[in-house]
Amino acid sequence: MNIAFTFKNFEPSDHLKKYARRRLEKLGRFVGKSALEMQVNLSVDKFRHKAEVQMTGDGFTFSAVEQSEDMYATIDLVLEKLESQLRKQVEKQKDRRRSVQSDKLGKGIDVFTFGTVGEGEERTITGTDHFAPKPMHVDEAAMQLDQSDNEFLVFLNAEVERVNIIYRRRNGDFGLIDPVV
Repeated sequence: MNIAFTFKNFEPSDHLKKYARRRLEKLGRFVGKSALEMQVNLSVDKFRHKAEVQMTGDGFTFSAVEQSEDMYATIDLVLEKLESQLRKQVEKQKDRRRSVQSDKLGKGIDVFTFGTVGEGEERTITGTDHFAPKPMHVDEAAMQLDQSDNEFLVFLNAEVERVNIIYRRRNGDFGLIDPVV
């Protein structure tokens, strides 16, 4: 997290900088701290203490402006505004994920969860397809796969009457999977 301070019309105290930094770093819990940049402008005009904060990160920008008669109170007010904006954004993202998940379940697409990949991540199978493979010869399947952009083709091998899979190898050749039961 990178926080840059700008002061106008007053000499900043170390205590004020530490207070503002400590309070603003708490916003990092909503987003990744590593990609967070903040520009904090603090100014004083007669009795008006003003704080402007612009926060940017991966794919978002939030800003807030507040003023009061005390700089510490102004920092707290700006923090509340930014926290409110961040909470709203997090809730939107959660709602989007929920609606996508419910759409998948509502459309009859099966969602299976199994195992863990890393920290809290789970692998999911988000759908199942029912497929009736066409009966064809291996050379015909190779020609059909060559003409398509697909990586593999499932077909019913007409010679052995079993389901086979022909796939494209990295070197450009084709491979054949012929399961034997």
